[in-house]
Amino acid sequence: MAIYKVTVATGDMAEAGTNNFISITLVGSYGESRQTTVSFLFQPGKEKSLSVHCGQDLGPIVLIRLHKWRLFLEDAWFCKDVRVTAPNGTLYRFPCYQWLEGVTTVEVREGSGKKLVDDKLQILKEHRHRELAARQEAYRWKNFAQGWPRCLSVDSILELDSNIQFSSIRATNFTGFLIFQGASHFLSGFLLRRTSWSSLDEMRTIFSRTQGRDIGGCLVL
Repeated sequence: MAIYKVTVATGDMAEAGTNNFISITLVGSYGESRQTTVSFLFQPGKEKSLSVHCGQDLGPIVLIRLHKWRLFLEDAWFCKDVRVTAPNGTLYRFPCYQWLEGVTTVEVREGSGKKLVDDKLQILKEHRHRELAARQEAYRWKNFAQGWPRCLSVDSILELDSNIQFSSIRATNFTGFLIFQGASHFLSGFLLRRTSWSSLDEMRTIFSRTQGRDIGGCLVL
């Protein structure tokens, strides 16, 4: 009997937790574990620990499968990472940092950087192939108009997977930055000016109050 200690961490952003059921499967070089339930209640910023019992040693853990399903209402879950400690004390880390929505299974590789030539196991080669196919499907391109740069083949950002959409935190930062800039231009007379500027130096005075400051993550020159 081999016992693996598993810790599953939920992201700390708003609504990252879930009331849906989450289970996990460990995949090693010598085999894989049975699907083991982690919990049905996850809170933002919290961790869940459990033991996964296997009939034999799985060898080095190369990836994990996170399974999400629901009984009634859908409740998306943001998984931060998963840590697995083998019976011999070896710690494996699986960075996830993505939303799981609906009834789904997500495969996460062990968090050591590897190239295609490093994938000796067939299961890792197949995982890389599926991941590439999913990326190609998610990032399909189209021509917006003749002579314009190509863009994503969607009509709205809402059609994109939630893990691709622009984060609400970054959107809030940009919105705050635009409000600040608008107020600054208004106070400096830019928005209400009815006559032309006499020189470039006069125009530069509009931005003198914010020159060189780091506002909302953007450097204003």
